[in-house]
Amino acid sequence: MHLPRIIPCLDVRHGRVVKGVNFLDLIDSGDPVELATAYATQGADELVWLDIVATVEDLELATDLIRRARAGVDVPLTVGGGIRSIRQVEALLEAGADKVSINSQALAQPNLISAVARRWGSQCMVVAIDAQREGDHWQVFSHGGRTRTPWTLKAWLERAEGEGAGEFLLTSMDADGTRQGYDLAMLNYARAIVHRPLIASGGAGNIDDLEDALRHGHDALLLASILHQGDTTLPQIKSELRNRGVSVRWPI
Repeated sequence: MHLPRIIPCLDVRHGRVVKGVNFLDLIDSGDPVELATAYATQGADELVWLDIVATVEDLELATDLIRRARAGVDVPLTVGGGIRSIRQVEALLEAGADKVSINSQALAQPNLISAVARRWGSQCMVVAIDAQREGDHWQVFSHGGRTRTPWTLKAWLERAEGEGAGEFLLTSMDADGTRQGYDLAMLNYARAIVHRPLIASGGAGNIDDLEDALRHGHDALLLASILHQGDTTLPQIKSELRNRGVSVRWPI
């Protein structure tokens, strides 16, 4: 039976995990290597590591940190942020990433998606998307939510899937960090467009939000604030979901 994935997200800025609200007001949440190891030990199904300033500040990828994290992590690891070339993808995979997540550069150069998919397989290519509601549609933004692109969510999902995206990491800029629940309207809309797996991101505040998303058919959930701020733990989340009749990967 296909079981949902519970995926902690590490938003990394200058070597530290941070978290904010609507992509703003970032606060320090700890050491990324320590947190990655802890979450893997606690029962994370996968981990996502995103350098949120590498693109904006044109920084080199911190492959040394990825190697250190890989040494303590035995679950799939997706790494993104600042990826601009096949060479950088190769460096991250050699450092221990299982998949790469590309956002801004994919928008600027869609054939990078197909280049990665051809060389390492679609399962390696995660297209990250930051989108915000505008009237009757959702608009796609790049550079950590700073730059509005010409792409609507529908058009970009279709293009990226056509280029060979194996998975989508879809973050609601409206819900991000608010802890008011996932943007199910946006997520449901996106899932009806694409055939590839979709990771729901932005807004999880409690177990009810996770259960709600899972019962709506979303089977991969990204978590950040509720874990980093110590409100709950992965064992508590999985145990409570099981108690509510929601199947999750077990044992932890």
